Amino acid sequence: MTPRKAIILGAAGRDFHDFNVFFRHNPAYRVVAFTAAQIPYIQHRTYPAALAGPRYPAGIPVFPEEDLPRLIRRHGVDDVFFAYSDVTHAHVMHLASQALAAGASFQLLGPRDTMLAAKKPVVAIVGARTGCGKSTVTRYVFNVLRGKGLQPVVVRHPMPYHALDHAVECYRTVQDVHDANITIEEMEEYQQHVEQGGTVFAGVDYAMILEQAESAGDIILWDGGNNDMAFYRPDLTVTVLDPLRPGQEDGWHPGEANIRAADILVLNKINQATPAAVEQAIAAARRLNPSAALVTMESHASVDHPERVAGRSVLVIEDAPSVTHGGLSEAVGAAMARQLEARPVDPRDYAVGSLREVYERFPQLGAVLPSLGYSPQQREELRQTILNVPCDAVLLGTPADLGTLFQLDKAVARVRFEARDVSRPTLRDLLWARLRKVLPR
Repeated sequence: MTPRKAIILGAAGRDFHDFNVFFRHNPAYRVVAFTAAQIPYIQHRTYPAALAGPRYPAGIPVFPEEDLPRLIRRHGVDDVFFAYSDVTHAHVMHLASQALAAGASFQLLGPRDTMLAAKKPVVAIVGARTGCGKSTVTRYVFNVLRGKGLQPVVVRHPMPYHALDHAVECYRTVQDVHDANITIEEMEEYQQHVEQGGTVFAGVDYAMILEQAESAGDIILWDGGNNDMAFYRPDLTVTVLDPLRPGQEDGWHPGEANIRAADILVLNKINQATPAAVEQAIAAARRLNPSAALVTMESHASVDHPERVAGRSVLVIEDAPSVTHGGLSEAVGAAMARQLEARPVDPRDYAVGSLREVYERFPQLGAVLPSLGYSPQQREELRQTILNVPCDAVLLGTPADLGTLFQLDKAVARVRFEARDVSRPTLRDLLWARLRKVLPR
């Protein structure tokens, strides 16, 4: 049988996972290319032969997503598979229209084809949108499990931005994170977990990661990226919603699927949203998944050195995904600056290189600097931009410790935040009531 030629549309995450578990050894398909979106500097690279397997001795090339129609026609592609997250349903169907117009079929792989079965219990923390507070809730759940005498291990959704050939990565200390020469985006996600004593696994091959994670702890805690679904079959799915973006619950892929698949729905940040927005989000959650338990939580921020910021001129640096493709104009850093009566300095006129272009690409951005550092060059542009901004202090809304990374000559303060229960029963109560049924006795 002649294999069907396929292209996988991705963003350096689910695309590689779907290839590994569904296509790598599948004689019915021949993957001719990946395409890349959302994440810069991934296109024009090659998924390495060492991970692609013996059927792909030259590896698999990665092209910009805008090349899709040309690639379909050039290679006679039969099937296009969509494999990334945090996009509107309309965005997915516009790409489907491009594929159909060029003669190919358009598909999405589902959980039965892509979720791996674990030998240890799995709790998946996923979201309706990027920036809803998944990692904050993941840290909360980590502490609940550890408080019950368990040894949870965090597995982070893939972020292979610095290298595509690292099948398994493991971080146990802050020094591990700093020594790894990873991107700022990866540092943001890994550092916050190791700072509370957790071990974090990530990489590209999630079957190999699963083997190591199972041997390292009692229970696996999946920390999702964007609003993607988990790669491991969960015993319990917790989906986090954001009342700061009411009305988006059923408009984004695969966030709507996460809401519908949840065992527990967490409406986070209710202390930051209006009562009307909270009620709108609750109504949408109950409409999409009336059988799930629903809890409300507050997200509380604090600053490690408020005296460095209060009443002073500050540069606010926010977690990049939240204020770029996540659609927010600002995040926790700006909120804390206002609370401390600081005077934020607009960084637009001081941005250099690709950071200047980001403000044009994402016009909703407010007077904050996204912590972009997907390449050594962009990391240097971020450092130079920070130095260019005339301010008394830098307020980090990002979990990455840029003050240490860049050895800044300005005062630096970091925002820390935690999830707190509001409703009863609490998330802690619901987690433990359900997990007792799957934990070894």
